[in-house]
Amino acid sequence: MVYTRPLARLIEQLQRLPGVGPKTAQRLALHILKRSEDEVQALAQALIEAKQQVGLCSVCFHLSAEPVCEICRNQNRDNHTICVVADSRDVIALEKTREFSGKYHVLGGVISPMDGIGPEQLNVSPLVRRVSQQKPKEVILAITPSVEGETTTLYVGQLLKPFTKVTRIAFGLPVGGDLEYADEVTLARALEGRREID
Repeated sequence: MVYTRPLARLIEQLQRLPGVGPKTAQRLALHILKRSEDEVQALAQALIEAKQQVGLCSVCFHLSAEPVCEICRNQNRDNHTICVVADSRDVIALEKTREFSGKYHVLGGVISPMDGIGPEQLNVSPLVRRVSQQKPKEVILAITPSVEGETTTLYVGQLLKPFTKVTRIAFGLPVGGDLEYADEVTLARALEGRREID
């Protein structure tokens, strides 16, 4: 064994993080070991507190340490427009553009039969209920333009059309690209160029 058991366990755990391969995990582990005891304790405590305290907003399902997230509580936001996204990372990416001032709804993924994910596993029913009760003027579907994203967009769009105007962001994004990796200008143009679903 190249590593002592505790170091090997740390590297193994770090490798479970997305985008962290064996070399990066090793680099991170060795960096952590060089830090002071206080710094390592602070990191461990931050991880534990985030896991224990961060949950989902009861309205939009975005990450929140409160029962209702900051965006949903903000009275200055436009209550007449809801932007539907697949993941909280998409909310963060869209917020960075400073172009959207409405509210959000996070589905928690996309419909993917190959992965066993149907509408029942997503926050679709709460969205339909929210839209039917609140009657917003517009729902913008901002879901990554992949095969699964398209399926989700069409499915959710059909469910919401009886209640309100449903649009989707323009295709300023490459097919198969993720919203979180798009730059602010591309996302801003995509929001401006949204169109109604037929």
